[in-house]
Amino acid sequence: MAATRDESLAGVQTLSVYELNERDRGSPVFLPFGAQKQADGTHRNGLGDLVPFSNKLYDGSLQTRLGITAGLCTLISHNDEKKGDRYEALYSFYFGDYGHISVQGAYITYEDTYLAITGGSGIFAGCYGQVKLQQIVFPFKLFYTFYLQGIKALPEALLKPPVAPSISATPSAAAKSLQPDSVAPNFTN
Repeated sequence: MAATRDESLAGVQTLSVYELNERDRGSPVFLPFGAQKQADGTHRNGLGDLVPFSNKLYDGSLQTRLGITAGLCTLISHNDEKKGDRYEALYSFYFGDYGHISVQGAYITYEDTYLAITGGSGIFAGCYGQVKLQQIVFPFKLFYTFYLQGIKALPEALLKPPVAPSISATPSAAAKSLQPDSVAPNFTN
C-alpha cells in the first residue's frame, strides 16, 4: 500500500520569537561543576559547568507575551579568543494554549547557531526542523527563527511581521504589563 501524504500539513513555516531575560526570574543560574581553574585558583568556565535557565518569550513583533523558555545548558568548551562558550542545550519554548516546542543542540555564545527541533505539543505536535538562534545581548536578549515542518498552518496571531533583531528592540508596554489582548491564551509564566 502506498503511503499517503497529509495534504492538511503546511510546508516549512517560519515563526519568529524573542527570548528576553528581564532579570526578574533568577535566571540563569551558573553551576560551576567543571574542574577548570584560572592561574589564581578561581573557577574557569569549562567542561561540565551547568546553566539552568528560564526566560520570557515574546512574539517576533514584540506585541504579544507568549510564555517562557525553560532548559539546561551543559558547558562543552570555553573559547578565550572569542570570549565565549559552547554549550550543549536542551530546552523548551512554552506558548500557553498553543503548546510547546522542544529543541536541542549547540548554543554558542559568540555566534549564531542552529538547533534541532525535536518535537512539540498542542499545535506543534509532530513538528520537526531547525531553529536559528541569534545572540543579541548574551544572555539577556536572543532572537529565534523557527523553520517548522510536519504541522498544520500556524495561526495568524503567531505570524506578525518581526521587529529586526537589535539591542534596542523592546516589548510593547501592553505585552510587558500582560494586558489581555497582548498575551497568548493561558500563556505560561
